[in-house]
Amino acid sequence: MGEKTKVLVVDDDRRMVRTICDILKVKGYEAAEAFSGEEAVEQVKSGHPDCVLMDIKMPGINGVEALKMIKDISPDLPIVLMSAYTTEEQVEEAKKSGAETVMTKPIDLQMVFSFLSLLRKEPSILIVDDDPTFSETVGGVLRSRGYRVETEADPENVLGHMEQDYKLAVLLDLKIGDTDGLEVLKAVRSRYPTKPVVLVTGYRDEMSASIEKGLKIGAYTCLYKPFEMEGLLDTIREIGRKKLRHVLGETFRDREE
Repeated sequence: MGEKTKVLVVDDDRRMVRTICDILKVKGYEAAEAFSGEEAVEQVKSGHPDCVLMDIKMPGINGVEALKMIKDISPDLPIVLMSAYTTEEQVEEAKKSGAETVMTKPIDLQMVFSFLSLLRKEPSILIVDDDPTFSETVGGVLRSRGYRVETEADPENVLGHMEQDYKLAVLLDLKIGDTDGLEVLKAVRSRYPTKPVVLVTGYRDEMSASIEKGLKIGAYTCLYKPFEMEGLLDTIREIGRKKLRHVLGETFRDREE
């Protein structure tokens, strides 16, 4: 078994912190306590949690201020804020500062468990392309960034890959041999309606009609070969973040072009 996911719970209500930590431990998570924003920042520096569950309203620096400080230390650390009393302005500021969402107290612990379950899944990407050089190059970069990667050149096998385990996203070429990538997209969307599919093509002008159809069918976005790898990585990170927010009650929206 791998290491337990470590959750830092932060609130000036000590009783509530200890109750949530006890429940997390029963569910198989490691839990750490902090009772102020200042203490939370120090815990992140020394304890290296996998995510933070933090109240907004606390004496000293509040949760949003602590969030900003934590993001300076660990930009990719998932942070969920919670509050019994909050304004739309606070929520917007929190999200702009990097919070996954702001949960209303009393928080829905089942929703938190769904979030943590998804958080500890190994992110996996399926590349569907009949160009082995492209698949190997892109796959190598993704693996170097911590993603598990599967490649497939035969469109008939795509759904089989989807059935084996959780896929964060599918990277799909619009033309795979004699197969129209849109048919593969339709098959994936029919079986897995919410699965993000990123289309790729080296023929932007020639495939413009197919690209438009693909986006209407529900493709997340389209990237054009040759593309900057950082752009692909940004897209995948964006998808991962939206997936996490989705289990916390946020609506998952495809990228707006």
